[in-house]
Amino acid sequence: MKVSSLLGERFKKAPSDCVVESQALMVRGGYIKSVGTGIFSLYMPAKRIARKIENILREEMDRIDGQEVMFPVVMPAALWQESGRFTSVGSEMLRFKDRNGIDMVLGMTHEEAAVQLARDAANSYTKYPFMIYQIQTKFRDEPRSRAGLIRTREFTMKDAYSFHTSQEDLERYYEICYHAYERIFARCGVPQVIAVKSDSGMMGGRVSHEFMLLTDIGEDTIVICPECGYRSNMEAADCVVHNKKVPAEELCEVYTPHQKTIEEVCHFLHADPLGSCKAVLYQRNSDDSLVIVFVRGDLEVNETKLRNLIKSEVHAAAVTEDMGVHPGFIGPKGLPDGITVIYDKSLEGIDSLVAGANKENYHYKGLNIARDIGKVEYSDVAKATAGGVCPVCGKHSITISRGIEVGNIFQLGTKYTESMGMQYLDRDGTHKYPIMGCYGIGVGRLIASVCQVSRDDYGPVWPMSIAPWQVHLCAIRVDDPKVKETADRLYDELRRIGVEVIYDDRNISAGVMFSDADLLGVPLRLIVSPRTLERGAVELTTRTKAFTEDLQMKDGEGDVAAASAEVLRRVREELAKYDAE
Repeated sequence: MKVSSLLGERFKKAPSDCVVESQALMVRGGYIKSVGTGIFSLYMPAKRIARKIENILREEMDRIDGQEVMFPVVMPAALWQESGRFTSVGSEMLRFKDRNGIDMVLGMTHEEAAVQLARDAANSYTKYPFMIYQIQTKFRDEPRSRAGLIRTREFTMKDAYSFHTSQEDLERYYEICYHAYERIFARCGVPQVIAVKSDSGMMGGRVSHEFMLLTDIGEDTIVICPECGYRSNMEAADCVVHNKKVPAEELCEVYTPHQKTIEEVCHFLHADPLGSCKAVLYQRNSDDSLVIVFVRGDLEVNETKLRNLIKSEVHAAAVTEDMGVHPGFIGPKGLPDGITVIYDKSLEGIDSLVAGANKENYHYKGLNIARDIGKVEYSDVAKATAGGVCPVCGKHSITISRGIEVGNIFQLGTKYTESMGMQYLDRDGTHKYPIMGCYGIGVGRLIASVCQVSRDDYGPVWPMSIAPWQVHLCAIRVDDPKVKETADRLYDELRRIGVEVIYDDRNISAGVMFSDADLLGVPLRLIVSPRTLERGAVELTTRTKAFTEDLQMKDGEGDVAAASAEVLRRVREELAKYDAE
């Protein structure tokens, strides 16, 4: 490919709406062009990177006996009605009617399509286990599209679905996929990706992991214990606290005028927030019924845990007079009937609490839940905090990081096979529901994530395994006949021996040429100029300037062949770094 023919411009400054470095570099470097909110076209460099990632995905899925298939982008709503997700999934799924008035959906995920494809063909235990996968365009009407390709509405994704006759077999294959994902990320040049326990969300199932690339611009919060290796998404992280044992006190009602926040109350009463009880109010989306969560005063509610516990979507409560509660003064004792009350585990074992008295301008001191409320059930609905107790090793070692989700795996169980009536005849003559797993990786998000962590001040530094080209041939002073002749011959020879090369054949200044080359981020750079030819050589260097060497160029055709062979050797050497066993 010659740069003079390459569609897409490279320029110095990023548009003002670029919020992260990867987005800015991919816009500046001529990789992507916005079509609409969260929708992008890919120029040739990005498409070549995407194709290489897709090839790695195919190789690793084929390696674990995956069968590549293709599901439709548009599906009849009837499939999603079978699973129950046509109504349970919110506005993220695009619904429409075709010309015959049939309800249709635009595929945002393909569990239903996978079951529909397999349920007739896999009707006997002899067909199991098996895994099918696709690399397909999806559309999810994200409310928070951001950061270029990191969060989009239209995206390309590898998703895979495995089917099993036992939980044990699913767990065995789940582990195989786990290690396949580790190989994929290593081959793509981001071995620092870590797997964390996650919440399954709308996918369902009990066990799931997200593969996170740790970076400050990540949209997910990651809980990590460096002592024992515990890792979890904040949404699924256990919150463990060690409460100080304090003696029980007599329950006492205290006048606390205008002291509504837990900070104000504790300061007013000279009390420790670790010995206080905070009320956080929600309403169910379905019927606006009130849900009150009581949690230790220094902690926050994890809304994902809460939703999973009460099996309902919730929103922050809009308190009205008829609810019978007094915001800022709400406590466990004396609440009206008909309210769902949740007690977080952080309150367990505290025998003397500061809490609201359910009376305007009054709080309790010395509240003892067991004595003053009675037997209650404690649930984990709080967010983990930095310096908190690790649920595995028990040390106060929890750290909080940010990360980009670049892949996920789920143990789905029979959620979809049961709802959609997929059965097989077992060896004992009974009909059973297959057990499913699913495994996803977003291609565009992975491109942007690699760019985010593999870059310098001048542009991306693409790993050789996924770089748009392997070698960037720069002809400085292409108007010099000797420079042009040498560069042309190198270009032809490199292509002949199988090197992926982009050739900057433009008659422009060296500064502009090298600036553009930095933005394209090709790992190896081959420079032909009057200066290099004066010393009888062409210059081979890396994008990072880690090494530079002269390749002899004195004897015409022989030196062109020898120099090209040396470049090929270097390419292979770099590629070997991304082999994953």
